[in-house]
Amino acid sequence: MNLLGFIIWIIVGAIVGAVAGNIMGSKGGLLRDIICGILGGFVGGFIHDLLPVPEVFTIPFFNVGIISLVFSVVGACIVIYIAKLLKI
Repeated sequence: MNLLGFIIWIIVGAIVGAVAGNIMGSKGGLLRDIICGILGGFVGGFIHDLLPVPEVFTIPFFNVGIISLVFSVVGACIVIYIAKLLKI
């Protein structure tokens, strides 16, 4: 992965984490949102691989599918829920 890919990964993770944080009513800061968004991307990607859901639309510059972003938000919500249970 090159530097631009890493920066995009962090930005997308921050956005996904912020959206999931708002959905879950999280009081975490930006760093927690980024971490939850990145971890949520892994969890959402795992769930996406288990289900036979095709990728319909992709965002050209980011090379990220809309369905993948939705699953990433779902995964980030799961991560935030687990973090709340563990009081992290």
